[in-house]
This record gives sequence, structure tokens and C-alpha cells, in this order.
Amino acid sequence: MQDALTVGDAAAETGWSARMLRYLEQHHLVVPSRTAAGYRVYGLPELNRLRALRDLRRSFDIDLADLVFARRLRREPELKRAIDNWLAAADDSGSWVEWEQRKHERLLAA
Repeated sequence: MQDALTVGDAAAETGWSARMLRYLEQHHLVVPSRTAAGYRVYGLPELNRLRALRDLRRSFDIDLADLVFARRLRREPELKRAIDNWLAAADDSGSWVEWEQRKHERLLAA
């Protein structure tokens, strides 16, 4: 294996399609470096990350969309807090409808 692989070579080496490698880059899950001419090049760290991502998906049976969202939660603390609050309230109330009603009552009181 070379020091750096093109997107096509990296796809062949890791089992991901070139299209999926572009998707992963778009969502910042695996970001290759670029040549001066703008071509993507995948080094050993990116190839290892791609293999680890494949293994993670297999081990936990999760979709890439789940990983994209998990990454978003790590980068957007306000979104994470809102979801954590919603989950806590929904768990506490036992009823999503009751939680929504209390939310609207708080909004009207504000």
C-alpha cells in the first residue's frame, strides 16, 4: 500500500464506495487531506478510521445517519441539552402528551 491513496484506491482498500467516502467527508466523519490540486488523499489514519467505522457499524448495527447525528450532538451543546431535557421529561412524565402540555403551559406563562 502507498503512503496516500486516491478516493478510488481508498474505496477499494476499505470496502467503502467512492460515493460513500465523499458522504463521510461531507459529514466530517472521515476527512482526507487534499493535494495542492484539490484531490482527496487517504493516509493510514484515514484508512484506519474507515475500517474502525465499518467495524463500529457492524458491532452495534447502526446507520451512518445515526453516527452523523451523534457527531452533531457532540458539536452542538444546545441541541444536546434540548434532547436530554426532552428525554428526561418524557421519561419522568410517562406520557409525551403530558410533557407537551406542560411545555406549552410554561411558554404561555413566560
